[in-house]
Amino acid sequence: MAGRGEQQQDWPITVKPPGEGRNQSRSATRALDVLELFGQLRRPMRAVEIARRLELHPSTANQLLKTMVESAHLVFDARTKAYLPSPRLALFGGWITQCYGSDERLRQMIERLHSASGLVVTLTTPNDLFMQVVEFAGGDLQAASAQRGLRVSMFGSAIGAAFLSSVDGEEVERLAHRARFPETEMPSLNAWLERVRSEGYADGPSAHGTIWSLASPLPPVDQNAPLVIGMAGPAELVCNNLPEYGELLHTAISQRES
Repeated sequence: MAGRGEQQQDWPITVKPPGEGRNQSRSATRALDVLELFGQLRRPMRAVEIARRLELHPSTANQLLKTMVESAHLVFDARTKAYLPSPRLALFGGWITQCYGSDERLRQMIERLHSASGLVVTLTTPNDLFMQVVEFAGGDLQAASAQRGLRVSMFGSAIGAAFLSSVDGEEVERLAHRARFPETEMPSLNAWLERVRSEGYADGPSAHGTIWSLASPLPPVDQNAPLVIGMAGPAELVCNNLPEYGELLHTAISQRES
């Protein structure tokens, strides 16, 4: 569904949980989860701790870690029996830092916004015709809607409208055609996007109206990928305090740019 007022239409939203894709390699995903875990904890770890934190069977974790050592993505300290990333990843890490910054501003921003609002805060990026959650702060909402990897259809959702408001009309039309979005609904969609650009954020319902979301695109300060920051909570709470939450969202974005 769209947001408030005359733009409210019955536009169905598709939600796809992580791991539903047909092309997903579980081994590749687990290896990336291992590297992300090292990035979070920033210290060597033993296999038993890695298995426990990632909820892997010990034998699966051991096989995965040995493979990553053999490929030189990890190194193993026989004395401490601990693993850590190898220098092979230094160039990759340097490029990620160049793209997103080295001071964890994105993570700190969503944590601050969650603390100030009490709502679930998400960071999403476009993935084909979906918006995919790449980071979040706060407890899960109904149907575990805050998960890394979760995909929500671009057309019909607040986070999708926030992204679409940041691209030109030709790109909106191209994506709408690919999504088979009804041509008869394009005037309502364009009116919604104009309101988003004017107010600075999109808002709308999900989970059959029990959850309400608002979202804004992040200006491309230093990241290469388009990013949208969103907030979501119980519909009545969010709708009754929408201007205040919108101001929190605007402030968080402004602080990141300064």
